[in-house]
Amino acid sequence: MADEVLVRTYEEQDIPAMISIWNEIVEEGVAFPQEECLTERTGRAFFAQQSHCGVAKERGTEKILGLYILHPNNVGRCGHICNASYAVASASRGLHIGEKLVRDCIVQARAAGFRVLQFNAVVASNIHARHLYERIGFQQLGTIPGGFRLKDGRYEDICPYYIEV
Repeated sequence: MADEVLVRTYEEQDIPAMISIWNEIVEEGVAFPQEECLTERTGRAFFAQQSHCGVAKERGTEKILGLYILHPNNVGRCGHICNASYAVASASRGLHIGEKLVRDCIVQARAAGFRVLQFNAVVASNIHARHLYERIGFQQLGTIPGGFRLKDGRYEDICPYYIEV
């Protein structure tokens, strides 16, 4: 399946699928900090304001399987550090789509002039993402105890990561 997936810049017709995949992650309540789902209006604005959005699509069918957003992590003297979020549709997880998204994101971050890609809030129990980041070369910066409030109200540690791009 991984060879049948192409990562490219999102296009207008991708937005409904992107919103659906994004909202799936938000509703799961175990990875993204957002609590509100995107509507068509807010989704279009949200994706348009990013430095870059990439989508993973299945070759031939054009089905969107996942996406990422890339944007500055800060401003001014720290504006060279970017941040990203990744979302893979639940039906497509385990097919190495996340790795394709992360690797493309690193290329796009470099092309946009960023020097560091930093993840502020990787939930400690997100072991698949953590293993992927570490395999690619990201370094964990530490642990923030109770930094993420799960959907059920419990708190879990978060692990910031970074890589020089």
